[in-house]
Amino acid sequence: MIKTYLFDFDGTLVDSMPTYVSSMLRILDENNVQYKSDIVKIITPLGIPGTAEYFINMGLKLPKNEIIDLMKKYMIQEYTYNIPAKKNVIEVLCELKSKGANLNVLTASPHVTLDPCLKRLGIFDLFTNVWSCDDFNTTKADPNIYKMAAERMGESVDNILFLDDNYNADKTAKSAGMKVCGVYDKSSDEYTEEIKSICDCYIYDFAELL
Repeated sequence: MIKTYLFDFDGTLVDSMPTYVSSMLRILDENNVQYKSDIVKIITPLGIPGTAEYFINMGLKLPKNEIIDLMKKYMIQEYTYNIPAKKNVIEVLCELKSKGANLNVLTASPHVTLDPCLKRLGIFDLFTNVWSCDDFNTTKADPNIYKMAAERMGESVDNILFLDDNYNADKTAKSAGMKVCGVYDKSSDEYTEEIKSICDCYIYDFAELL
């Protein structure tokens, strides 16, 4: 039985992908930078600094720090006050914790949006570690982040179940040696079969974890 879990945040624990995506793409739209239809799949694992760099490489002519500040500004209100947990997430996390599971979070979101959201939902204290990619100075597109997280947890990589709704993050975690569970989210609906093809398991509802 899996005892150590590493959860993504956006689109996995909380129903935030529409807000996350609109906050990112709003900056491109405001600056008339064109982008392709698969951009969400690409930027989701990158985190805010990584996405800012990606946008600059796409031709966005703003300083990196200014882009980061805009992203946080557009996101913080919704994460702090409005974004809900996904169906059955809170109940399942409480049940797993009661059974002795080690619960952890690794997300591209910054602490300024991540921490207030988890605290408002009453689940922040269920986690042993709540990590943003910023804590590792890299992104979820880097296999090393999963190895570093495992090391910090004092656990073997292959004894950890990583759960994420994003294809690229799932694929990278799998390449790093973790067991991977794909999670359904409406935002990644068109990639469901791709995600299933590279994961050890796939869930449409958190209740399936029990």
